Amino acid sequence: FQVKSENKKTIWNTEEVPEGSEFDDTWDPREKPEYEISFKQHVGTEDVFFGMTGKDPSTACCEDIVIKIKLPETKYSDITLDIQDKVLDLRTPKNKLLLHLPYPVNSKEGRARFLSEEEILEVTLRVSRKLEFINFS
Repeated sequence: FQVKSENKKTIWNTEEVPEGSEFDDTWDPREKPEYEISFKQHVGTEDVFFGMTGKDPSTACCEDIVIKIKLPETKYSDITLDIQDKVLDLRTPKNKLLLHLPYPVNSKEGRARFLSEEEILEVTLRVSRKLEFINFS
């Protein structure tokens, strides 16, 4: 199998490199914080009582991903958060989390809040699905 490349000095094609691998850093000594991923779905009475919209409790019908990250002994000003379509990259002086997301997200519509009493960063991201108009119409 032969891979043709525009530049003869290239070692691999961009198709061969997994998405998000540019964030990997195996030599970073910072700890990976504990985190929890949950899914959120917007339902109304027509969903709960009548099942009119066809939504079910599966993740395929959820609109948002909520990620709760425990960051003990961390201040809000120390947090650096970068969201890409399939990758969440969080860095603090003590912790580093590179999380490949289960679904592609709209990185422009996300929101994050830091709950200082619980020392938890809560990130809510809108799931970006192709053919969403078919699934939720």
